Amino acid sequence: MSGLAKAPPSAILTDIEGTTSAIAFVKETLFPYAERALDGFLDAHGEEAEVAACLREAARLAAPGEEVRQALRRWMAEDAKIGPLKTLQGLIWRGGFQSGEIEGHLWPDVAPCLRAWARAGLYLAVYSSGSVAAQKLLFGHSVAGDLVPLFGGFFDTAVGGKREAASYAAIAQGLHRPPQEILFLSDIAEELDAAAHAGLSVCQLVRPRDGTVPCPRHPQAPDFPAVAALFGLPVPRLAA
Repeated sequence: MSGLAKAPPSAILTDIEGTTSAIAFVKETLFPYAERALDGFLDAHGEEAEVAACLREAARLAAPGEEVRQALRRWMAEDAKIGPLKTLQGLIWRGGFQSGEIEGHLWPDVAPCLRAWARAGLYLAVYSSGSVAAQKLLFGHSVAGDLVPLFGGFFDTAVGGKREAASYAAIAQGLHRPPQEILFLSDIAEELDAAAHAGLSVCQLVRPRDGTVPCPRHPQAPDFPAVAALFGLPVPRLAA
């Protein structure tokens, strides 16, 4: 088993889906909301600079003869990690979060631990396939309130793929910390493999309700307090 730090980490880098938030929230709430709102959003905002740039890039990446909206819907169905799709989804979700139609799901143990770790001086950052804008919306409009001020960094696939070791090396460089001082939390074994290869400490979140398959190659924890206990981090008292 790899990934255990020799000393408590100075920074925590966390995934979102399956780690801080239920996979079902993304699959059953966020994705369907974006799919339903896509046409209306593009009709209303398609000529705005950021949206127009996404549409041009989507057209470039689409299959030959495939219309842009058709490509976007296909990528949604495939849960493809395509940059312009993720940006558009984030823009659509922004309206839903700001209107109160959507509230970001977090497992009950997450916010107390994040707050305790931030108070203890740990540097907190997020790395998710969802756009930085979408990450800030989820944490900014979460069931536990606005948690964005707790984080010092947000990273998406603009830094590289989540299953590529170079991405984690780039994040460590961006955080100005040696890789071994950073603890990466994720439910995906291949992401943990890449992070560990780059020198980061890692831990797999195995939340029973998400159906995560445990990976024997890495340390495992069922929730954030268990992560804290495993890596020598502050453990807050949670309500029963």
